[in-house]
Amino acid sequence: MTRRTQAERSDTTTSQLISAARKLFGEYGYAATSIDAVAATAGVTKGAAYHHFAGKPGLFRAAFTREQEEIATRLEEVGAASPDPWTALRDGCRTFLEHCLDPGFRRIVLLDAPSVLGWEEVRQIQHAHTLRVLLNAMRATDETLPADTLAIRGQLMFGALCEAGMLLARSPDPTAALPPITIQADHLLTALHTP
Repeated sequence: MTRRTQAERSDTTTSQLISAARKLFGEYGYAATSIDAVAATAGVTKGAAYHHFAGKPGLFRAAFTREQEEIATRLEEVGAASPDPWTALRDGCRTFLEHCLDPGFRRIVLLDAPSVLGWEEVRQIQHAHTLRVLLNAMRATDETLPADTLAIRGQLMFGALCEAGMLLARSPDPTAALPPITIQADHLLTALHTP
């Protein structure tokens, strides 16, 4: 039997804590989730949770970042499977909105993150992940776009997608609300793509 290193044990504990945090923050929200509950769900001590994260905000930031990493990976997979850059961009926007149907994603990313982390930190993390994917997809549709125009269009579209996700989050029937919201997002994307 191979003995695991301290770094491997630490990585495992961190991963367990983030998984438990995503589950609990996604199900109950930030305010109703305690470090004790996350530690218990992860199967570690409260002390271990504090050892790996500087309190509940740090743990939430890690859960939010993991959500961003996973949706960015999914968007890149969708883009790679699309036949051309324009289809990749449209498919990616639809995929983001479909992902907003997941209650845990909605709770963590759209509802709690802005108040827990603040707008600037949320946008910084998103820029490293989901917004980066959107900007790359927009750039691929028109490589002649000046960087400032691309940044404006990307920010506008990403803001619209997040706002559309909020509409889904607050809808009494998110699944029924998805098709009309997706159509409007597609119209906006087309308008932003027009020179």
